[in-house]
Amino acid sequence: MPAVMSPTPTTSPCPPSEACAAPAARMVSTVPGRTPVVLDSPHSGTVYPEDFRAALALPVLRRAEDTHVEKLYAFAPALGVGWVEAHFPRIYLDANRDTTELDVGLLDGEWTDPVTTDPVTLQKVRLGKGLIWKFTDEGLPIYDRALGVDEIRARIDRCWRPYHQAVAREIDAARARHGYCIHINCHSMPAVAASHATLHPGLVHADFVVGDRDGTTASPALSQKICEFLRSRGYGVDYNHPYKGVELVRRYGNPADGRHSIQVEINRKLYMDEQTLAIDEAGFARLQADLKAMVEMLLETDPR
Repeated sequence: MPAVMSPTPTTSPCPPSEACAAPAARMVSTVPGRTPVVLDSPHSGTVYPEDFRAALALPVLRRAEDTHVEKLYAFAPALGVGWVEAHFPRIYLDANRDTTELDVGLLDGEWTDPVTTDPVTLQKVRLGKGLIWKFTDEGLPIYDRALGVDEIRARIDRCWRPYHQAVAREIDAARARHGYCIHINCHSMPAVAASHATLHPGLVHADFVVGDRDGTTASPALSQKICEFLRSRGYGVDYNHPYKGVELVRRYGNPADGRHSIQVEINRKLYMDEQTLAIDEAGFARLQADLKAMVEMLLETDPR
């Protein structure tokens, strides 16, 4: 899938002492589809903008990536599946959060836009995992400075809005073509949850977690079909625990209108070394073949 492969990551973020302008790199890629199925990868980006000015070294920052997810699904465009990919890293801006999920304590000025007061949503913001991350999964502070209000607005305009526009456009087009859309929000997860990664630190993850926000973003029968398909391939699968799906399925899933959005988390131990980020060739090949078979199954599934 050369058209959507992530560019090589930058060698280092801009030093905190320097005022650097972000390069004019492409932040979002789309391959339009012709089928009812749409895939998106919001967290596999490796282009670290120079205006990031993080306090941590690049190898530490890269641990937050859903590394190689875009490669796992590289077969998608050839099947006619719509594909949307973020090239910016989630630790710079998390496209799977709403713009209201902002820790205003990070900022050097007043934030006048709405901020969430929902207690469930605020649990992740307080972990440092809102729209703009405050901590790494291991609890390390990402910044040694206050962030500018205009700086955050620029990230939203350059990254969040184009990404969401691309996902919405592909889902709308698939729904218009076929009367329904099956949207898979593609993610990966560590083998064991870190201290600041989730509300369940230390949890040993299954091979897959399939989430539809308790049946509100997709037909539960469709979600269970995915679960059973993966189990038939020999994988351990959890449903809506510990990950139910977040903003990208919440915002675009509407099963009553034929829009089925499902988050699929893959355990990184299946295909890579979590320390070096190197691909395990045998594990990768097996997993990619099974993911392709899963998508082919979805292409033959009408959830109406």
